[in-house]
Amino acid sequence: MAKRKIDGVLLLDKPFGVSSNNALQKARWLLQAEKAGHTGVLDPFATGLLPLCFGEATKFAQRMLDADKGYRATLQLGQVSTTLDGEGGITRSGEVTCDLSQINAVLKAFTGDIEQVPPMHSALKHQGKALYEYARQGVEIERAARAVTIYSLDIVSFERDVLVLDVSCSKGTYVRTLADDIGRVLGCGAYLAGLRRTRTAGFLLDDAIGLDELGLLEMPQREARLMAPQTLVTDLPQIELSPEDTDRILHGMSVGRRAEWPDGAGLFQLYGSPQNGHNRAFLGLGEVASDDVLRPKRLLATA
Repeated sequence: MAKRKIDGVLLLDKPFGVSSNNALQKARWLLQAEKAGHTGVLDPFATGLLPLCFGEATKFAQRMLDADKGYRATLQLGQVSTTLDGEGGITRSGEVTCDLSQINAVLKAFTGDIEQVPPMHSALKHQGKALYEYARQGVEIERAARAVTIYSLDIVSFERDVLVLDVSCSKGTYVRTLADDIGRVLGCGAYLAGLRRTRTAGFLLDDAIGLDELGLLEMPQREARLMAPQTLVTDLPQIELSPEDTDRILHGMSVGRRAEWPDGAGLFQLYGSPQNGHNRAFLGLGEVASDDVLRPKRLLATA
């Protein structure tokens, strides 16, 4: 099947039991796309929002790794897991005697800036090898605690020994570790029985499509699900360039600050002037340094 140049972002609802890469390759095959990449891994047992990038959109995928995330997490209380989730060996760990007031007090203690020790069953590297590879060999590697931020922990439901939470957190948060830590403080133990990503950056699960549903669509309908590459950088301020400045930037040259531009240094979305035949086209990203000079940072291909 011939591959095509396709640019855009697809919001995928990743199914259970499928790796992020396998989900990406399936979507890539359905779109017959030449180039594709994802914006951060979801474990196979996790489901939910996985933005996929195609073509020129892959140039901005890295920024999504730093985005805040939202999850719906299901905690099984009274039991613990060797992997901190449902894929490990499960053992009984204690009676569940806590009530909602006690749970709320514990959740409050875990809200804000906290430290986590990454789980052994994770893709974090040690001497070039993922920790889960050591774990499979029965080897325990000492891990340093890492700072993360839990913005909110909201109880969705609590029935007997099953606690469902909405988690809003920073990048790098291990929800498996959070579940295990909460269980320890509650005194009964817990593991992460289910995880569904509901939000990443400004994207929502409600706008995502499943692989099966995508496969039932005709090609024009599949392509219609793609959002423009610049949807990955809408949090950045915009600069609209004059015809002359557009030409300079597209040729890799710098431009001195113009009075009409937003103040400050940092990254900016760049748009070509509509008077120059670009129809206010998105050009990519530029960076204004402390010397008040705009330089091209990551541009779309013009050919």
